[in-house]
Amino acid sequence: MTDSVTGAGDGTRAVRAGLPEPVKHEPTLPGPVFAAHFHLPGNPTGPYTYGRDENPTWTHLERAIGELEAPGRDDVETLVFASGMAAISAVLFSQLSAGDTVVLPDDGYQVLPLVRAQLEAYGVEVRTAPTGGDAQLDVLDGAKLLWIETPSNPGLDVCDVRRLAEAAHARGCLVAVDNTLATPLGQRPLELGADFSVASGTKQLTGHGDILLGYVTGGDAAAMASVRRWRKIVGAIPGPMEAWLAHRSIATLQLRVDRQNANALVIAEALRDRHEDLGVRYPGLPGDPSHKIASQQMRRFGCVVSFTLPTRARADRFLDALRLVDDATSFGGVRSTAERRGRWGGDAVPEGFIRFSAGAEDPQDLVADVLRALDESSRPAASE
Repeated sequence: MTDSVTGAGDGTRAVRAGLPEPVKHEPTLPGPVFAAHFHLPGNPTGPYTYGRDENPTWTHLERAIGELEAPGRDDVETLVFASGMAAISAVLFSQLSAGDTVVLPDDGYQVLPLVRAQLEAYGVEVRTAPTGGDAQLDVLDGAKLLWIETPSNPGLDVCDVRRLAEAAHARGCLVAVDNTLATPLGQRPLELGADFSVASGTKQLTGHGDILLGYVTGGDAAAMASVRRWRKIVGAIPGPMEAWLAHRSIATLQLRVDRQNANALVIAEALRDRHEDLGVRYPGLPGDPSHKIASQQMRRFGCVVSFTLPTRARADRFLDALRLVDDATSFGGVRSTAERRGRWGGDAVPEGFIRFSAGAEDPQDLVADVLRALDESSRPAASE
C-alpha cells in the first residue's frame, strides 16, 4: 500500500521511520541513551534536561510512531509511555476532572472497568455503550471525551469512527481511539477525525512479546501538552532500552502485519467452514457483522480472531492440544497465542470464548494445528 501524499509505501515508511539524518561513521539507528541527567550549565533550556522529561531514544521512537500514525503531518505529536495502560490513563486523567462526563465502550479492554471506578471516585460521570452499531452516539450529549475502541477487544466489533467523531465534535467533545488491535498500518484514527490515537505498543506494533510500551499521538497542541504534563507528574516513562527495542522492531512492522493478518484470515475461514458453529468473528471475513464498516475505514483487519467453544472444559482441552500456539494472554506477537478470555473475569464473554492471535508461522501449519486440536478436544476426557 502506498500513501498518496508522501509517495512512500507502508514498508518503506516502517523501515525508515524516525531515523536521524545520516552522519558518517555513526549508526543508522543510534543506540539507547541511558541518562538520568544531562550536562546543563546555565539556564535549563534545550531539548534534554532530565530523564523523566525527555530522552533522545524516546525522540526517535516518537517521531517514528508519528510518521506511521499521521504521515506527512508536521502538527502531530507523539508521546511514549511505560505501557498501554499508562498511555490510556494519561489521556483520560489529563483531559477529565470532577463534573466532566466521559463515554467508554462497555465491551472494551478488560481493565476499563477499573478505570471507570477510579474516574467515578474522582467525580467524573462515566457512561458506557457497546461498540457495535455506533451505540455510543446515544449517550454522547454533554460528554467531554468519547473513548472508542475499534475493533473492540476481545469481541471484534467495529464502529464508524468518522461518524462518531463528527457527532462528538459537533457537541464540543474530544475523541480518543484505542488503535492497539488495528495498528497504524490498519487504520489511522487522526485521519478519521479523532483527536487522539492511543495504543499499547506491547502488542503488534513491536510484535515480539518482550516489551511493555504505550503511546499517545495527537494533533491538538494544548491537549497534548496536558498529556505530557501528566506523564511528567506520574513518571510513567519507558526505559531507554525498551524504547530502542521498540524502534528497531517497527522496521519489520509491515512484514509482520501482512503475514499475521493473512494467517488470521486463513484461520478464520477454516473455523467458519468447520462443521460446527463456532461463532467466528474476524472483521476481514466478508460475512462478519463488522466487515462493511471495517472495510471502509481499515486498511488491514488485524491478527486477532475470536470464536466460542460450547463449554469451558472443551476450551481448556482445545488449548492444551495446541502445539504451535502458546496459551498466553496479550496478542500481536510473531508466535501465535490463544487463551480462554473468561479466565480473567473482566470480559462479558462465554466461558468457552477463545481469543486467537495469529503469528507469523506458515499458514498451513497453523491451520493443521488448530483443526487437529479442535478434533481432539471434541472427544471428552474419560473423567468428564
